Amino acid sequence: MKSLGFVFNNAPHGSSCGREGLDAVLATSAYSEDISVFFIGDGVCQLLKSQQPEQILCRDYIATFKMLDLYDVENIYVCSQSLSERGIDASELLIDTEVLDPEAISARLHQCQRILSY
Repeated sequence: MKSLGFVFNNAPHGSSCGREGLDAVLATSAYSEDISVFFIGDGVCQLLKSQQPEQILCRDYIATFKMLDLYDVENIYVCSQSLSERGIDASELLIDTEVLDPEAISARLHQCQRILSY
């Protein structure tokens, strides 16, 4: 199977993109081991701890990102520039990730044969 890249570039809870993307990653992991997940732009907010989606009557799917490790999804990258532009420190993220500069993110994306964006 081809190497797949999943890009999260939307903020959580404003649309169903984050939840659908996470479902797609988990489902695909059953068929492929060559998966990379990228959090870029507003997508870095998907991983913030202490979210309270119930306050806006949304389902809390964010904790499900912790399952990526159980599904052997290990290539998880976050854009350092996106974090700094939003005043977020890597310690505020829910899961362990590899924080990369935009050039390194671009290089990793170019290694993927197919890219899905959420």
